[in-house]
Amino acid sequence: MACHFGVPAPRAAGQTADDLIAKVLAARGGVDKIRAIQRQRVTGTISFGPDAEGPFLVEFARPLKMHMEITIGGQTIVRVYDGKSAGWVINPFAPNKDVQPMEANDLRNISDEADFDGPLLDYQRKGNHVELAGKDEVGGKAVTKLKLTNKDGDVRTYFFDSATYLLTKWEGTRKAENQEIPVVTLFGDYREVQGLKFAFQIDSGSPGTEQTQQITIEKIEIDPPIDEGRFAKPAAPPATPAATVRPAESEGVAQESASVAPEPDVLALKP
Repeated sequence: MACHFGVPAPRAAGQTADDLIAKVLAARGGVDKIRAIQRQRVTGTISFGPDAEGPFLVEFARPLKMHMEITIGGQTIVRVYDGKSAGWVINPFAPNKDVQPMEANDLRNISDEADFDGPLLDYQRKGNHVELAGKDEVGGKAVTKLKLTNKDGDVRTYFFDSATYLLTKWEGTRKAENQEIPVVTLFGDYREVQGLKFAFQIDSGSPGTEQTQQITIEKIEIDPPIDEGRFAKPAAPPATPAATVRPAESEGVAQESASVAPEPDVLALKP
């Protein structure tokens, strides 16, 4: 008969937030492959509702450089960040259609948008705090929840499939016109690109509103040639005919364009 002499038997340690993150990064393809990427281009279509849809393109480059274009009704929204401290926006649906410097709130969030490593890799160095947030179900499948608070105090909850550890859902808020707007995003149609998995379908909505956003990715390129000039201040847009989007829809596009970054963390557009 075994005698323990009063020493308690060791207990199996439960899963920690770091354990979950390690499994999530491995499911995407592994930390080494993620770190090896220097540039990325994503193309597809985006929809804000009937008669308000069109092609989009996003280019990323280290460190934290981003160039985004969204074309709706023949008009192209452009957002650029140089990876350092300056960003610019061209929004033909806004009152001022010239090249404009990014507003303070945009610059506050831009490093997250342009970080194609995502918020979980090296999360402590980025000033993020993470904690497990229990279990749940999404689409009838068991998920494990992870709560992330970034350096600015913004809170997000990620839902990872408990079997595959791929991201299935994201909940959080975004700021628009000095208001906190709730956002729920669903991720699906995962495909492998050069050993890394990406969601090719991303559907977002704001509970309690009619705002929706659907992203369908057609192509993801890893380390394509991208001219450095793409991350500099863009040229002034030429005069173009009025957009064919109806007034109510153009207002919605203008509001959405400020936070449409392939996301939020633009998470599924990036490893």
